[in-house]
Amino acid sequence: MTSVKEFRIEREATADGLGRGSFVFTDDYSIFDWGKMPDTIPGKGASLCSMGAFNFEALEAAGVPTHYRGVVDADGRGPVPLAEVDEPPTEMAIELTQVPELPHEGRTYEYDAYHAAAGENYLIPLEIVFRNRIPVGSSLRRRAEPDEYGLELGTWPDEPVDLAEPVVEFSTKYEEGDRYLDREEADRIAGAASIDELEAVAREVNRLLTDRAEEAGLVHEDGKIECLYYDGEIRVADVVGTLDENRFSYGDVGLSKEVLRQYHKRSQPEWVEAVREAKATAKARDVADWKRLCDREPTPLDEEVIGVASDMYRSGANAYVGRELFDAPSLSATVGAIRGL
Repeated sequence: MTSVKEFRIEREATADGLGRGSFVFTDDYSIFDWGKMPDTIPGKGASLCSMGAFNFEALEAAGVPTHYRGVVDADGRGPVPLAEVDEPPTEMAIELTQVPELPHEGRTYEYDAYHAAAGENYLIPLEIVFRNRIPVGSSLRRRAEPDEYGLELGTWPDEPVDLAEPVVEFSTKYEEGDRYLDREEADRIAGAASIDELEAVAREVNRLLTDRAEEAGLVHEDGKIECLYYDGEIRVADVVGTLDENRFSYGDVGLSKEVLRQYHKRSQPEWVEAVREAKATAKARDVADWKRLCDREPTPLDEEVIGVASDMYRSGANAYVGRELFDAPSLSATVGAIRGL
């Protein structure tokens, strides 16, 4: 189980075969690695499921292997293609792979043990990140200077910066505090999966998502994928191209979970700072569980903010899939409301 979606398992994966199950998307949300926040955002789960299904079907049509099998409608019918449901789905049928325990002592993780247990059928314990633009709030701004990416800028400006070519990075997936990796360490953590092939898959996914966003009147700024390795093949897993996994924009306004991150930075700076300090303390003490060191809890959002966030997810999905799946305001009206937060 994750903080915003649940698993249903029909058949467990084995060392020799994929299993079957589904994701059930909820209206919960998570920011700053906190886990489930105190509010829910109506329509969010169905938005993620709809956009993810749309993208998986586009990837499969383009010859990119995935773990997607279809969506399940409100009557439990499925798996079927997204085009065959009348209401926004919240359940996605998928193939399952093995996810062994990742042993660790403090912040030292035993990836050799993970792969020994996984064999040739496993979820690759990496997130592969692709960036077309460096928006405000991107972690890359904290980790690198503009000239490292061929940008003739002394410092990062207070507006998004476009990259001449997409950048691909690798980060950990299962560590308590995820971290970005150099290529050598990412290759080791990937196990039998080829790091070069992972990058190639990520670039193709990024290209397809970017093209679709442009068709929908959006800009695709950055995103990530997760992949499984089975029988010598890399397949795109988890969910792809949603407002949680990726950052899009419409005009000068961002459309993604980053809207909620930035709102919390403005409205609950004490909690955001407490999270930052707890993570830093955990790292200094070489402990994995930073959250128990945090002395503050997030407070619920105002109803107005929840409403704007709900509109963002629902109208964003409508625009992206090119179909009025949701009863939601126009995207331009939603963007105006986001500006007012």
